[in-house]
Amino acid sequence: MKVYCYSRCTTCKKALKWLDDKGVSYEQIDIKEDHPDEAALRKIHARSGLPLKRFFNTSGLPYREMGLSKKLPEMSEDEQFALLATDGMLVKRPLVVGEDVVLVGFKEEEWNEKLL
Repeated sequence: MKVYCYSRCTTCKKALKWLDDKGVSYEQIDIKEDHPDEAALRKIHARSGLPLKRFFNTSGLPYREMGLSKKLPEMSEDEQFALLATDGMLVKRPLVVGEDVVLVGFKEEEWNEKLL
């Protein structure tokens, strides 16, 4: 299982602590330095069953600086995937990608249900 995180993100720190406390094995990947490319994002999104908007880090600085809350609804899905692939800081984190699970963000109840 891969966990895309940002080392200075408090939510990511909580999520990694949760995984460690529960004894769940994972590979940690720095989302800023080694973010998923467009092809990977398309595969992850397809497996997740989630709306593409859920993959955007709406509270992040790049999202706000680009005014994406107004732009995203008018962008095509292809444009959104291309944009997400340009900057790992645009991707909601932590992003968990396992054989049979994709989780976006850290919600302890959901993680308990899907990972334990």
